[in-house]
Amino acid sequence: MVHLLKLAVGIRDVEHLRDAQAQRAEADPPLRHRTRQMPKRAEEIIDGGSIFWVIAGFVQCRQRILDIVPDTRTDGAPCAALVLDPVAVLVEPRPVKAFQGWRYLNRNEAPGDVAKPGASDQGMPAGLRLALAELCLL
Repeated sequence: MVHLLKLAVGIRDVEHLRDAQAQRAEADPPLRHRTRQMPKRAEEIIDGGSIFWVIAGFVQCRQRILDIVPDTRTDGAPCAALVLDPVAVLVEPRPVKAFQGWRYLNRNEAPGDVAKPGASDQGMPAGLRLALAELCLL
């Protein structure tokens, strides 16, 4: 199993990502993210992999990739569609420098999910969590 790492261009925070994706999924289901190239390791990705979203310079959440299928962009150009689970799971924030496209992320390099409900940081606003991570306090 392998994951993908991708910049969420134009997205301010995790809630903005969720809102934008909800609108796209309602207008044109299922929820998918289109990318120009078909990942060569597609079988490994759909075997339990996720897309980890980099928002404001930090990996902040992930979504399970359910399938990868050939698709077409609105301009008619061929692409690949990453069919996503609509649930965005918060992960331990980790700084990432900007890059283009997507990168493979081995499972042993992927950030862990944020503590489950009932932990001491339950209900902490995402902005506060990010600020604490920037200060290396989380």
